[in-house]
Amino acid sequence: MTDKTMTPEDVVSRLRSGMTLGIGGWGARRKPMALVRALLRSDLTDLTVISYGGPDVGLLASAGRIRTLVAAFVTLDSIPLEPHFRAARQRGAFELREIDEAMFLWGLTAAAHRLPFLPVRAGLGSDVMRVNPGLRTVTSPYEDGETFVAAPALRMDAALVHLNRADRRGNGQYLGPDPYFDDLFCAAAEEAYVSCERLVDDFGTALPQTLLVPRHDVSGVVETPNGAHFTSCVPDHGRDEAFQKMYATTPWPRFAERFLSGDEKAYQSAVQAWHEEQQ
Repeated sequence: MTDKTMTPEDVVSRLRSGMTLGIGGWGARRKPMALVRALLRSDLTDLTVISYGGPDVGLLASAGRIRTLVAAFVTLDSIPLEPHFRAARQRGAFELREIDEAMFLWGLTAAAHRLPFLPVRAGLGSDVMRVNPGLRTVTSPYEDGETFVAAPALRMDAALVHLNRADRRGNGQYLGPDPYFDDLFCAAAEEAYVSCERLVDDFGTALPQTLLVPRHDVSGVVETPNGAHFTSCVPDHGRDEAFQKMYATTPWPRFAERFLSGDEKAYQSAVQAWHEEQQ
């Protein structure tokens, strides 16, 4: 079988400015942060980002890499609204296409099945139809004649996700409580790149339902221990709440200068040094 292992820089070399990029995870949970940081070290820009948003969106928005964001929310979970996203949005740094969480799910599902849309009840009677005037409704062709929102397919040029384990062929496993729709991100994208806490030779006696992402949906695999930091990747590690609080309250230029001016090894070293300073 093909060995699909890559470095974060290899993944970024496959991406291009102007792409539509999906980023898996949920809020501040199991985000492919090492890949996002590698993207920040590149000159890629003008991106359309599709994400259940967290600090991935905050970083990319602050760095001016996003042209359009498609999201239902952007949160740090324990901090309800991602502050760097909010600041970028308030200064009009990118276009925002807001959709309901259920629309997001069915948009991913439609794209995974190569459908133009899927009907969903979510959003009817809400302001999402006002703030996103591009949304349309459809009428059931059957006797019920019911009206639905036509959730548009969320097609992507590439998707980035982070899982607990993966093998060199591209199969991915999650060990935490929730898949966060990462399998749909991979299936909905033309190419998908999986970072993981640890590469394994095989999954042994793993429960079949934990083997989330099949190799045929994956173009590359990257081993990035602690690569979801500062988001959680349970059971390997929880969210680094102290670091997240510091991130949320530190002006972007100062944060970027200290933590994002080098490679991934430099980032992890800077994080360790910061924690030592707090003792």
